[in-house]
Amino acid sequence: MNDHVRRNTPLFPIGIVQKLTELTPRQIRYYEEHGLVFPTRTEGNQRLFSFRDVDRLLEIKAMMERGVNLSGIKEIYELKTYSEEPKQPKAPRSHDMTDRELRKHLRKEVMMAGKYSRPSMIQGQLSRFFD
Repeated sequence: MNDHVRRNTPLFPIGIVQKLTELTPRQIRYYEEHGLVFPTRTEGNQRLFSFRDVDRLLEIKAMMERGVNLSGIKEIYELKTYSEEPKQPKAPRSHDMTDRELRKHLRKEVMMAGKYSRPSMIQGQLSRFFD
């Protein structure tokens, strides 16, 4: 069993969590209502908390003692979640055109405009570069 599984396995009922965190059951339920902790529910609807939930409750308690309000705590966790999300690999950039490729492309455009009688405002101005 790896550490991630071990830390996220729901084990503790609210009474044990209350003793571990020194929070009241009401405080614990309040933090759950506001989406700060996510205990698992048994078939009998009993809350079971994991080590990770207990750690988070202790962090919340410490922040509250330092004067951080509930919306500030939510913002902190949102930012933390956002920064921990795996970064999407960037799409490979199309290669930059060299001067030579750019001239070739422009020349083709100028010639095609003249060939198909498409008026080109810059045709006369660019044609001097392709003599």
